[in-house]
Amino acid sequence: MDREAVSKLLFAPQPEARSDGVRLIETRQYDEVTQIKLSRETDGKPYYWVAAYLVDGLLIDTGCSHTAEELVDFLAERDLKLVVNTHYHEDHVGADALLQDKLGVEVFAHHESIQLIKDPPRLSPYREFKWGRPKPAEVQALNGYMETRNFRFEVIETPGHCPGHVTLVELSKGWCFTGDLYLGQRLKIAGPENDMDAMVASMRRLMELNTDRLILFTALRLIEKNGRDALRKSIQWLENLAYSVKKMDEKGMPVQEIVDELFGGESVFHRLTGGLFSCSNMIRLILNSQMR
Repeated sequence: MDREAVSKLLFAPQPEARSDGVRLIETRQYDEVTQIKLSRETDGKPYYWVAAYLVDGLLIDTGCSHTAEELVDFLAERDLKLVVNTHYHEDHVGADALLQDKLGVEVFAHHESIQLIKDPPRLSPYREFKWGRPKPAEVQALNGYMETRNFRFEVIETPGHCPGHVTLVELSKGWCFTGDLYLGQRLKIAGPENDMDAMVASMRRLMELNTDRLILFTALRLIEKNGRDALRKSIQWLENLAYSVKKMDEKGMPVQEIVDELFGGESVFHRLTGGLFSCSNMIRLILNSQMR
């Protein structure tokens, strides 16, 4: 979606947004994994995609509250046993409460995420419109692994995107459900909870897993079949970026000049989110990191 289209969707008067235009959009199969693509619709068009994953009765993440009813309807005819949230953000926990109420499933998350899922924080207007504030849900703490009928998923602590973030890995299959840890090979914007040192360390931790193949199943719908290569390129990009940023800082360049030099100006998300997510935030985080 181009900048003009994003701006029209976001800045249109919110009462005119179609309240009935949210639905489960598509599914995609990869091995035994079902990718469930979810989006709020505005004027018949998907606004912003997120992905949940269903495998052997385990649901990893539950999308946003705008699509909760549609997700529950879809899962009601499937043998859902367990839910794991990779972290507490609203586009990952939005259907937790309804799944518990309608299907009686247990929900698990990292212990640092539990209170924020039980008592969801207030959201900025941008996030409220885009994903909606989730209803409070009861959550249990994850241990070191989750078992389904046929698979065993290791729970790997992977902070960086936010505290309390986890990745689930099925070592025998090479499946790696990364939540929002991996967001692409050329990350240019960052938010207030991001930690660049922790993010790089977490990606390295995944690269070192004892499995022949590593397939990344991401919350942004990307399925990276060569996961180690994707992680390596993402780390390399961030390290090269850090080198350039710190050299420019040593020369006395202010943050905005660095943004202009490296990215050709601010991201559209700076304006759309009121500065919550921006290239400037990325530069500041790098300057405060140990990256060289």
